[in-house]
Amino acid sequence: MVSLEQHLTDAACDEKLKELILLLSQQAKPIKDAFVENQDYAGTTNMHGDNQMELDKWADEHLIKILRESQLIKTIASEEQEDIIEVITPDNSGFGVTLDPLDGSSLIAVNLAVGTIIGIYGNGDVLEKGKNMKAAAYILYGPLTVLVYTIKNGVHEFVLNDSGEFVLLRENITMPEGKLYSPGGLKKDHTEKHAKFIQKLEENGHKLRYSGSFVADFHQILRYGGIFSYPALKEKEDGKLRLLFEANPIGFIARQAGGEVSTGLKDILEITPTSIDQRVPIYVGNKSKIKDLEEHMKEDMKDEKEELRGVYDDE
Repeated sequence: MVSLEQHLTDAACDEKLKELILLLSQQAKPIKDAFVENQDYAGTTNMHGDNQMELDKWADEHLIKILRESQLIKTIASEEQEDIIEVITPDNSGFGVTLDPLDGSSLIAVNLAVGTIIGIYGNGDVLEKGKNMKAAAYILYGPLTVLVYTIKNGVHEFVLNDSGEFVLLRENITMPEGKLYSPGGLKKDHTEKHAKFIQKLEENGHKLRYSGSFVADFHQILRYGGIFSYPALKEKEDGKLRLLFEANPIGFIARQAGGEVSTGLKDILEITPTSIDQRVPIYVGNKSKIKDLEEHMKEDMKDEKEELRGVYDDE
């Protein structure tokens, strides 16, 4: 079977980028092995106010240590850290890496799938548009441990075998048209626009599949088709998910698989980040569904403007 290393070599991947992707892939086993002894809450919160699991902190510290020692990295931005970490390298160069060390970590206690999300930028600056990434990947820890990556040459999936090596499972993945939908956020907090869109999906026979792990929920959209959403909420117009750590890497992978990603009004990968904790509403999935969504959202905006114009005209 084709190994991850061989696949990267055959794809003519830049040698340093290949070294970095392989290094990150090698951390899947130690992170998975740490699940058993790190299932409690740590009694701390991260910069976003989220309660941290012990494994959140362990995975974060472990990945940062490995990346620091690699001499491949100039900057690291982690969901668990308040600031961008600057790394001194011999020639003051290196990649910029964004990390969600353990997405969905609270699900470990109930034995559901969780993941690690990775974005890689070429010039060491992580505050760039998502479309400028050199590579993106995620590792999903479920019944199988799988790694999905792209270096802008398609999307490829690997499975961790008994020897601790990632081997090819599927390559050049194209997201199929499908009828799954994964709606984040409490229903009572959904805006009217979003609620109407979800209603349309349900009327068209879409099936709800939502676990609370973004990686796991997106992975099934990648496999079976459909749409994931964590929208703008009534009291949180920017939604919940972070641009750097979640939306950009997953959106980058989706687009390489023939899918699309949007805030509902614009392309997420065209947004220039203003801070590492920036949040965005996100819709990611089949291109046709994202197009329908954007048309729906823009049509609703047009209706609202016409209603307001009518009110002012009456005055």
